[in-house]
Amino acid sequence: MQKLILQMQMTIDGFVTGPKGELDWMVWDWDDKIKAYVNRLTDSIDTILLGRKMTEGFISYWSNVIKNPEEPEYEFGKKMIDTPKVVFSKTLNKISWPNTRLASGNLSEEINQLKNKQGKDIIVYGGASFVSALIENNLIDQYHLFINPVAIGRGMSIFGKLTDKKNLVLVYTEVFPCGIVVHQYQPETEMVSDH
Repeated sequence: MQKLILQMQMTIDGFVTGPKGELDWMVWDWDDKIKAYVNRLTDSIDTILLGRKMTEGFISYWSNVIKNPEEPEYEFGKKMIDTPKVVFSKTLNKISWPNTRLASGNLSEEINQLKNKQGKDIIVYGGASFVSALIENNLIDQYHLFINPVAIGRGMSIFGKLTDKKNLVLVYTEVFPCGIVVHQYQPETEMVSDH
């Protein structure tokens, strides 16, 4: 069975966006070490999951990156565009982006079907509401939380829909020169690490 991996940027006070979706708090000047970490993560997957709200910005950003082969992020951008994507939405009827399909059924059923197919693992990048629903339904197998060295006081949390505590086990931590600390967690019942 494939794992569903979450890669998420977060403030030290636990927010993934500002109150109005702001992302201006993120560290953008990544060093080679953190880029290598992200490349290892993306090399382990063959499917990207996105919520409807994040999809347009995600695809348009990476589509612009790959217009210029001289762009430093070109190869990674190509990987983001070429990797099959599944967009979860109850409001969209069709999707016209390349390598992208729509999922609008029961969230747990759709995710478990994806996990049961042959292939590599699956990664989810967001958005916040979609990730919250995945956490609430116990669908994430591995958390890679990129803690940025900033506090913003208010914003959106991915853990806000929990009605009971969720025990996670820290399996790996790495500090990067750009100031980001990555914590890898797994649900308490899943104790296999492959950072």
